Amino acid sequence: MPDSSNEVPVITLDGPGGSGKGTISMRLARELGWNFLDSGALYRLVALAAMNRGIEPNNETALAELATGLDVSFPMQGEDMQYLLDGEDVSEALRSEAVSAFSSRVASLPQVRKALVARQRAFRTAPGLVADGRDMGTVIFPDAGLKIFLTASVEERAQRRYKQLKEKGESVNLSRLFRDIEKRDERDRTRKVAPLVPAEDAVTIDSTRLSIDEVMAAIHDLI
Repeated sequence: MPDSSNEVPVITLDGPGGSGKGTISMRLARELGWNFLDSGALYRLVALAAMNRGIEPNNETALAELATGLDVSFPMQGEDMQYLLDGEDVSEALRSEAVSAFSSRVASLPQVRKALVARQRAFRTAPGLVADGRDMGTVIFPDAGLKIFLTASVEERAQRRYKQLKEKGESVNLSRLFRDIEKRDERDRTRKVAPLVPAEDAVTIDSTRLSIDEVMAAIHDLI
């Protein structure tokens, strides 16, 4: 029997953290009336669950087993997405710097990535899917009809993250944030499995000096 899921259209948005792809992807999915996959959230959820269970970030086997049986769901809450882990809302906890750092290390592990492939592809259901991540166009949905690589300078991404954390009342150092983002970028670009690179047929958009509306306009032109 043919795989009918391959007939469902997909738009992928890949890129480094802080490029705006999460905001853009969710807004695009709402405008199109399509499903939305925040693949980074899956790795963050694995990281948070591991931290709660005392699993070390270098314990690849235990992390892969955890990823396979993870009880997660992403219901919409108004215009925002809610992230549930074992039935508990962990939306705020997922955005902490500790979880971000842990998830970046988890995402470099081949067994964990393999464990989450089928779970990510299951989001491809009618009428269509907007997929946000780092390897959506290269590994998870290589046949996507439109692939976008959204990027921005490290300086701009650090400023965006700094502002976001300050608005939440968190204590944060901009210089340290800049260094952390550089390290994370390097780790994502050089990992052996599914490195952070644009797909050969992706369109690159640099959002450094663009507003959200301007990025959305550019994407609608491509669609």
